[in-house]
Amino acid sequence: MAVRSPTGVIGTRRTPWVRPGTGTFIMALLLIVFGFWIFAPIVVILVNSFNIAGINQPTEWSLENWRIAFSEPGIFTALRNTFVVYIGYKAIGFPIAILIAWTLARTNIHWSYGLEFMFWVSFMLPGIATTIGWVFMLDPDFGLVNVAIGYLPFIEHGPFNIYSVPGIIWVHLMGNTISSAVMLLTPAFRNMNLSLEEASRVSGASNLRTMMRVTIPVMIPAITVVFMLNLVRIFQSFETELILGTPIDFYVYSTKIFQFIRFFDPPLYGSATALASVVLVIIAFIVPLQRWLTTRRNYATITGSFKPGLIDLGKWHPLVFGLVLFLILLLTAIPVLILAGGSFMTRVGWFSSTPTYTLSHWQDVFANRFFLSALRNTLIISLSTAIVSPILFSMVAYVLVRTRWQWRSVLDAIFWMSTAMPGILSGLGLLWLFLGTPILTPLYGTLYALVLVVIMQGKLTSTQLIKGVFLQMGADMEEAARVAGAGWWRTYFRIWIPLLMPTLILIGTFNFVIAAGTTSSIILIADRGTSTLSLLALDMMTSTVGQDLEGAGIVSLFMVAQTAGIALIARKFGLQLGVSHTRTAREADRPTGSTAPAGAIH
Repeated sequence: MAVRSPTGVIGTRRTPWVRPGTGTFIMALLLIVFGFWIFAPIVVILVNSFNIAGINQPTEWSLENWRIAFSEPGIFTALRNTFVVYIGYKAIGFPIAILIAWTLARTNIHWSYGLEFMFWVSFMLPGIATTIGWVFMLDPDFGLVNVAIGYLPFIEHGPFNIYSVPGIIWVHLMGNTISSAVMLLTPAFRNMNLSLEEASRVSGASNLRTMMRVTIPVMIPAITVVFMLNLVRIFQSFETELILGTPIDFYVYSTKIFQFIRFFDPPLYGSATALASVVLVIIAFIVPLQRWLTTRRNYATITGSFKPGLIDLGKWHPLVFGLVLFLILLLTAIPVLILAGGSFMTRVGWFSSTPTYTLSHWQDVFANRFFLSALRNTLIISLSTAIVSPILFSMVAYVLVRTRWQWRSVLDAIFWMSTAMPGILSGLGLLWLFLGTPILTPLYGTLYALVLVVIMQGKLTSTQLIKGVFLQMGADMEEAARVAGAGWWRTYFRIWIPLLMPTLILIGTFNFVIAAGTTSSIILIADRGTSTLSLLALDMMTSTVGQDLEGAGIVSLFMVAQTAGIALIARKFGLQLGVSHTRTAREADRPTGSTAPAGAIH
């Protein structure tokens, strides 16, 4: 700005240089680290799709990778199959999930919270364990369901074939398609005002008509958010299609990329990268579509006149309760029990074998030189993720909520954009990074690389959950600690961590479960020495040397035992932490010096 000096000379006022604060350096570090981790694989994939030289070879630009990729038979069919499978299980599973969420949240069904928790249990079951369990039941030759049907008169063979498109869709439904949507939608349905439904019934509408004409339309924003969160994961599925699709030459996008790298000699890294680039373009359209659909309309379901209440199911209650309970059994108990029973059979489904039952499969698994290594690796990766991710991402959430530093919204957007990267695509990009970046090459094939990948895999969910808790808490306790002379680190670990502990345990448990069952994000950067239980089970199911179905089932049982055991321990431990609400108001008002024991009820 031009000013007149005391001497009458017109000059320019110079703004004094301000030294960047600590927050600027921290934000710059966070943006560089997370931005590099998320965007570097994308850039590497796009750039190397035009590079026909091998990894660590002089760059040679060409369109040959694209020509090879799209001249390979079945490429367009694989892309089409990806959408066919996704549309198939979403068209069936999503309406079912909406109906179940409405039932649990809006009706007087017995044990609604317990039933809701069982859908969480279903979500925690590793996907590969669920897949193998249903192979044991619905294999066309030895599936236990088909064998049982074959004993009926006038029926020679069971009608079900798990190795088919309907079979793949069914396993997705029995995996986490239904359970994940129920988990996300049920709390939203519980927040709806009962007066809206009462007005509909007063006008003469039935419960079913009220649900279709009032409840679901009002819940469209929440339903749209859940649906679009799943839409950006359209290319995520891998192990189910690899196990069930490969025997019938049914490939989707992720298994086709895996085929380029593992089934060709030498591996077609460039062609896999070209195919991945096409998917990146598709995802680039899906992400803005998600944002447009989730922000274009809004409905308020909680206002100052909010009225809670439940709908009476009346005579339909036993039937509805029975159907929900039966679905939960299909999602949880039945696959696990079948895995356990099949592991003791000489050959799954062959009751005429002599002997019918044996312990030899368990002995073979324990004698497998890779099993104990995979068990150890799984525990190391899962426990490291469960411990590190809550602490690390709680600090990121603190920065996003409790500071006023610039570029916080950019960091939050980077985390959200990471959801659009399918596991196999991220794994391919990281493979290029680890092998093509000298500073990262020593990490390739080590547990450190797998731990790093799996920890970063849970960044969005962890950060968003902790953000919600920070938003609920006042800053007065932190201010009091600062006034008392405590530094930031002491305040964080003495004030915030104890308050956040129940949420941190929940996140640690969730990330432990995800880490124990992950396959697509680590399969391209793991080797025999760093294989996990999920990769070992997948190898047993898809080995060209010979399948070991019973062995894969036993390995899956160890995965289920790990995840279920840690989940139960964490739940029991987590309930003992956090803020206690057991004191009564009279206790809180008890005069100083009272000798009544803390927690006593008067």
